Amino acid sequence: MAGGAREVLTLQLGHFAGFVGAHWWNQQDAALCAPTDATEPPGELCPDVLYRAGRTAHGQETYTPRLILMDLKGSLSSLKQEGGLYGDRQLDAAIAWQGKLTTHKEELCPPNPYLQDLLSAEGVLSHDGIWRVKPIPNGKGPPPLPAAIAPKPLIPTESSIRVWSDFLRVHLHPRSICMIQKYNHDGEAGRLEAFGQGESVLKEPRYLEELEDRLHFYMEECDYLQGFQILCDLHNGFSGVGAKATELLQDEYSGRGIITWGLLPGPYSLGEPQKNIYRLLNTAFGLVQMSAHSSLVCPLSLGGSLGLRPEPPVTFPHLQYDVVTAAATIPFPLVPGQSLPDALVQLGGATAWTPLSACGAPSGTRFAQSVVLRGLDKACHTSRLAPGTRLPSPLHACDTGEDVLARYLQQEQPGGRSSAHLLLAPCKVVPPYPCLFSPSLSRHGLLLDGPPLGAAVESIPVLGALCSSSTSGRALGDLARELGKLDVRRWASFMDAGVEQGDVEEALQELGSLAQCYQGGDGLAD
Repeated sequence: MAGGAREVLTLQLGHFAGFVGAHWWNQQDAALCAPTDATEPPGELCPDVLYRAGRTAHGQETYTPRLILMDLKGSLSSLKQEGGLYGDRQLDAAIAWQGKLTTHKEELCPPNPYLQDLLSAEGVLSHDGIWRVKPIPNGKGPPPLPAAIAPKPLIPTESSIRVWSDFLRVHLHPRSICMIQKYNHDGEAGRLEAFGQGESVLKEPRYLEELEDRLHFYMEECDYLQGFQILCDLHNGFSGVGAKATELLQDEYSGRGIITWGLLPGPYSLGEPQKNIYRLLNTAFGLVQMSAHSSLVCPLSLGGSLGLRPEPPVTFPHLQYDVVTAAATIPFPLVPGQSLPDALVQLGGATAWTPLSACGAPSGTRFAQSVVLRGLDKACHTSRLAPGTRLPSPLHACDTGEDVLARYLQQEQPGGRSSAHLLLAPCKVVPPYPCLFSPSLSRHGLLLDGPPLGAAVESIPVLGALCSSSTSGRALGDLARELGKLDVRRWASFMDAGVEQGDVEEALQELGSLAQCYQGGDGLAD
């Protein structure tokens, strides 16, 4: 994302996509801050790719995500649909209208106490993990409180977070949020549960025209839109919304890239048969339809399987989470004083990342992979051994960090094509990021070789990877086999939402065809 802005427009479709998106935008917001480390070069990331500059009616400059977000009625809690930067559209309309007005108000949802505490004033995260108010430039504001008397910020818990907006710290543009009023977020009735229901949403002129209007608004202000990024629920009816949205984008903006992230919560329970069957059907239809209209589709889940059988959730040795193929290493396991070659050799031939796509551990043939490692000091990129010392591995002979990572990938998968990128900027960890890290990490996310210090983690090095491999074919084939065993006549409510028997048979064929595309030379499908 470095260099001149080649804009990307993000679509978030669904409530789980809202949770993932809230963390994503909070991380982008943290990256907007000026570099605090002299080793972190300014301008390494170009936020204009994802953000748009604007100005309120009062002349206040704004910087908001280039985002269109769709969710259901009742999903916003205290967040206004028009955001909080540009005033209230209904109030503006009332000022323009000179006739008689009748106002009906719903009871307001109280803001989440944690978010209210966080956004009550502009602040900074100090080294001891305390969020402190910045002094006002004119000197009249309160100075930062001493650590001994500064109040600790409220810590969000699983029970205190009801919706994704409870921890979103980023202001949204008034054209970002599009509410689907015909379905409810809460309650057992009026839910968007089936693929056919989601498809029908964007067949209605009301919602289709609203989406097209927002697309045109963002498109017209872009100098060069390189494409679209879509975060979409796969397990519910939003898989149908995503299918129609990607079809619309491919038809209207051909030649632009479309990267689709299909999102599945996990782990799940076998105790709710209808939800599990619906999840299987929605996932199958969503993957088939969105892959037909996207440049790239990647499922994302911490569950171990796309099918009906729950698998153990993926684990990270230094993360403690309850529920939260791409792959990642979070944080990258580097001990202070180690070099990148040391850390990679220490892995002992094991792949350096954990799968995040519910497709199983990477094995068999990897045809291509793109890997990004960020957050390591440049002095750590290459070997620190004294001249004349016997080199422990070929990685220690490389001259640059990019060469180290590229050679490691080539060693791991000699027949595959790989691209490797190193960024100095780490992933910032600022409120309201949840407390997930083990005490064995330093405040910069490095593994401690001594007793835990108990310091708050402020940043972490991260390795992320996108892989095309035979593992994907196995996962798609398994999904097709489970769908083939299903007697869809028992689930008439799913079929009544707009799916026919012929559609199920076609989805089966398409899943089989996709699985064959990942047939490896080892006889395995990914």
